[in-house]
Amino acid sequence: MDDSRLVYSTDKGRVCCSCSMPLYECTCKSMKKSNSQSDRVIKVGREVKGRGGKAVSIIRGVPLESSELKQLSSELKKYCGTGGSVRGREIVIQGDQRDIIVSLLREKGYKVIKAGG
Repeated sequence: MDDSRLVYSTDKGRVCCSCSMPLYECTCKSMKKSNSQSDRVIKVGREVKGRGGKAVSIIRGVPLESSELKQLSSELKKYCGTGGSVRGREIVIQGDQRDIIVSLLREKGYKVIKAGG
């Protein structure tokens, strides 16, 4: 029963389970990434903490590059009629706009869930 696989090597670091290459040189990693991005679920939540009691809608898990994320943020702000911004990999829209955001993102073909209270 020799099911052991090399996971870490002192000379290579972390090793891919599929191709046994170092993770930074892994060729199958790019294939996995492209498949998982289409299956990724976008979460639309609501936060009040640290904002003086004012609610904002936070969109997490959008599989886009930063320039495309800014374009989507702009489109969402226009659609909701409010302000907002992009912070790292998150889009922040002022107010509790979760229903509107979820409907627009579903029209665009994303898998979206409403997260949080």
